[in-house]
Amino acid sequence: MKNKLNQNIVNNQKELPIKVIQFGGGNFMRAFTDYVIDKLNKDANFNAGIANIKVTPSGSSFYTFEEQDNLYTLFIRGLKKGEIVDEKTIISSIQKSINPYEDYQDFLALAQENELQFLFSNTTESGIVFDELEDDLDKGPHKNFPAKVTTFLYKRFQYFNGDKDKGLTIIPCELIDKNADTLKKYILQYAELWNLEPNFSNWINTSNSFHNTLVDRIVPGYPKDDKQYYESQLDYNDELMVVSEAFLLWAIEGDETLLEKIPFNQANEQILIVKDLQPYRTSKVRILNGVHTAMVAFSIMLNQDTVKNAIDNNTINSFVNKLVYNEIIPILDLPEDELKTYAEDVFDRFKNPFLKHHLSSIALNSISKFKVRVLPSLLDYVDKFDKLPANITFSLACLIRFYKGNWQNKNLPTNDDKAILDEFKSIWENNDYNIIAKLALENTSFWDQDLTEVANLQTEIAKILQLIDTTNLADAYTKYTSN
Repeated sequence: MKNKLNQNIVNNQKELPIKVIQFGGGNFMRAFTDYVIDKLNKDANFNAGIANIKVTPSGSSFYTFEEQDNLYTLFIRGLKKGEIVDEKTIISSIQKSINPYEDYQDFLALAQENELQFLFSNTTESGIVFDELEDDLDKGPHKNFPAKVTTFLYKRFQYFNGDKDKGLTIIPCELIDKNADTLKKYILQYAELWNLEPNFSNWINTSNSFHNTLVDRIVPGYPKDDKQYYESQLDYNDELMVVSEAFLLWAIEGDETLLEKIPFNQANEQILIVKDLQPYRTSKVRILNGVHTAMVAFSIMLNQDTVKNAIDNNTINSFVNKLVYNEIIPILDLPEDELKTYAEDVFDRFKNPFLKHHLSSIALNSISKFKVRVLPSLLDYVDKFDKLPANITFSLACLIRFYKGNWQNKNLPTNDDKAILDEFKSIWENNDYNIIAKLALENTSFWDQDLTEVANLQTEIAKILQLIDTTNLADAYTKYTSN
C-alpha cells in the first residue's frame, strides 16, 4: 500500500521562510503562482515559502494540505513549439495552510512575519468586491476578501509601527480588469468605513505596491476522470495532484523595481513585466478568446466536436490561420513578432492532445461573446483598411446561421438567453437572406449598435448565408474568401 505524500518522500526538504501570503489554494493557484515560486526556489535560489489561506468557509480538500505536509504533484501536459510536454513535479513552495475561520489568530499572526513581502490571490471574479455589511474591523474572520486583506495589513501596520519597509507587494490574479487597482480601492474604503487612522491609509498608498495582472493557463484540476492513470505514475498517494497545460502567461504591470524584489525573469516562463497591461489583455481577448468564438459555429456545422478536432481539419485550420495572421494581428498594438509568437502558442494550445475542450461548451452565449471578442476586430479592420475582413465576416454569417437552431436535420447546441433565441426564431421565419441579414445586424440588443451601418456588411452577410445553404459548407468558405 502506498504512503501518503509527505516530507520524507522529498528527502526532508528544508523549511522556507514565509515571504508570500496567498489567498486561494485552488487548482489554478497551485498550477500557476505556487509553481512559479517553486521554480524560482529551485532555479534561482529565491528561498520563498508560501502561507496558503483558505478563502471561503466551505470546502473540505483544504485540510489535505497539512496532511500531505503542504506538498502536491503537478502534471504539466501539452505542446510547446509543436513538441509534446508531459512531465510531473512535486511542488514544495507552500509551507503552511491556515483556515482563518477556525484558526483566526494564526492567520493574524502571519502579519508579524518579518520576511513577508508578497501577497497573491485568486478568489474568482466575484472575490474583489466591497461589502458594506462587513462594518467592523474586529468582527473577523471576515468572509469578504478585501476586508480580510485590510484587516491583515492593518495588523501588520500596527505591529511594525507603520514601518515603510514592511509594506507588501500585492499581485492579485483574479480575472477582472485592473484587479489590483480595484482591490486597493476597496482596502481604502474599508479603512474609511472602520475609521482607521489616516496614517494607515497613507501607509497603504506609499509603502505597499499594487500590480494589475493578466493570467492565462488552462488548469483542468484534479484528474478525477483519469485518476487511475495518474495514480499509476506515482509511488505515493496524492489527493491534491493537479493537471495543467504547458502554456503559461503572466503579464504584470510593473518595472525593474518589481524584478529586484522577485526574479520572475529567471523562471523560464512567459512572465512579462509591462508598463501597460491593456494591449496584452486586448491581444488575449482578440486572439485566444476571439478565435474560439469565431470558429465555434463554423466548426460545429462542419461536424467537429472539440477544439483539437476542429484545428486538425484542413478547412478550419486555414480559416483560423487567415483570421489571426491576416485580420486580427494587423490591427493590434503590440509588435508583430510578439503577436505572432503568442498566436503560435495559442495554436499549440488548440492542438493539445491531452485536453478535450468541447465546442458545445464554447458555444454558450455566443452572441455576447462575439460582441466583446470578435466584433471589435471587424470594426477596427474596417476603420484601418476601409474594407471588410473576409474571414471575420464569414464567421459572423456562420453564427447567424447557427442561431437558426438546426443544420442538416440536426439540432445545434444553441445555448443563450431565451430572449436572444426568440429573436432569432422570429428572424429565421423569413426566407429572404437580405431581410434575415438586415434583421440580425440591426438588432442593437445583440451588438449594442446597428451593424447595417457598416458599409457592405449586410450585403456580404446575405451573400454568405445563401452560399452556406446552397453549397457544401467547406466549399462555401473557400468560394467566398477566394474572391
